[in-house]
Amino acid sequence: DNKEKWGGKSATKAAYFDKLKSLLDEYRTVFIVGVDNVSSQQMHEIRMSLRGEGVVLMGKNTMVRRALKGFITENPEFERLLPHVKGNVGFIFTNGDLKATKEKILANRVAAPARAGAFAPADVWVPAGNTGMEPGKTSFFQALGVPTKIARGTIEIVSDLKLVEAGNKVGASEASLLNLLNISPFTYGMTISQVYDAGQCFSADVLDIDDETLLKAFSSAINTITTISLAVGYPTIPATIHSIINSYKKVLAVAVETDYSWPEIDELKDRIANPDAYASAAPAAAAGAATDAPKEAEKPAEEERSPMRTWASVSSTKRPILKRIRLPCIRFFNLTLT
Repeated sequence: DNKEKWGGKSATKAAYFDKLKSLLDEYRTVFIVGVDNVSSQQMHEIRMSLRGEGVVLMGKNTMVRRALKGFITENPEFERLLPHVKGNVGFIFTNGDLKATKEKILANRVAAPARAGAFAPADVWVPAGNTGMEPGKTSFFQALGVPTKIARGTIEIVSDLKLVEAGNKVGASEASLLNLLNISPFTYGMTISQVYDAGQCFSADVLDIDDETLLKAFSSAINTITTISLAVGYPTIPATIHSIINSYKKVLAVAVETDYSWPEIDELKDRIANPDAYASAAPAAAAGAATDAPKEAEKPAEEERSPMRTWASVSSTKRPILKRIRLPCIRFFNLTLT
């Protein structure tokens, strides 16, 4: 009889190991879920909601750990699951959308009355208002520090009161008061402790990160890299365009002070050498441009966006001049200074 008994247990373990291994091979993602205070009816409803999308598997932690340790030789990444196999946990396997699966797991929650000795998962408040109880029970409220008064022959709670803080044990008196007031402060359901996906474990909070948050973080990182790169002079892709513009400004400054020239810098040098000639032509050019303003309204915006233009500020012994100059990018890359 004993042999048959132990043989039956061994067969059950072997079958469980095989099932766990087949699920790990078939599904990419595993939700490690806490099932404290989860009723069998809730488990059934969650299984039904995940039908066709996922599989729920429960088992003793010692058996799960033993199975995983046996799988590590072929799949070393399974070792990342071991630290999270503790407490009252189960596993949900899925290849579906992780965020949608998470929502289905957490959606099934039921209200429950407070039980003495239970840990409060959230702050428990007693709301202000008339309780409908007779004045004889006033001492019960006073013992718990609940502010009350007698109104129209019944006990009325004067203001909202935090009766139990999250994480603290519910005392017998607190549980009795909440039950007298018909307050069911707790909701119980599955919780997600970790998500295992493609060999990596992470918190379920990661699934709440949306595209907008990712883009903001990415943009902030690029700005930081660019700032540091420019400050220390280390070339990086985000800083390239800024480095090119800064380098070109330096080239302009060198060209103005030397004999090195190309058509655009020659025009700038001429403006520096003969500022009065260009100054007298400016009013006439401005008047002519005013008549064509409606037609040219969109052109400056296009020019601002063009990488072929930039601002160059050049100082000379005569006076500083600010000039918008066309900068052919191909010329920049062909520049050689000797």
